[in-house]
Amino acid sequence: MMETFNTVIHSGQLVLVDFFATWCGPCKAMHPILEQLKAQLGDRLRIIKVDIDKHGDPAVEYGVQAVPTLMLFRNGEVLWRQSGAMPLNQLINVITPFLA
Repeated sequence: MMETFNTVIHSGQLVLVDFFATWCGPCKAMHPILEQLKAQLGDRLRIIKVDIDKHGDPAVEYGVQAVPTLMLFRNGEVLWRQSGAMPLNQLINVITPFLA
């Protein structure tokens, strides 16, 4: 998992990582929002979900203490991060400047 995670976040592509847990209500609420985001942005953004209970290493490495935590990466660099669920329009407003 870790090798794959690092490979993905170090690609030149813009990657949104959703650190989540299956028992987390707000995480469940983010799922359809992320699907809508993917539908709108298509190949311009890659979205990966990391279950912190199954794959804790990346969460520990990046100091994730609350779920959901969303992090935006390009070339291994953290461009943005926020904990907590957020509405689609707010997420799009955050990500759009990084798409250019």
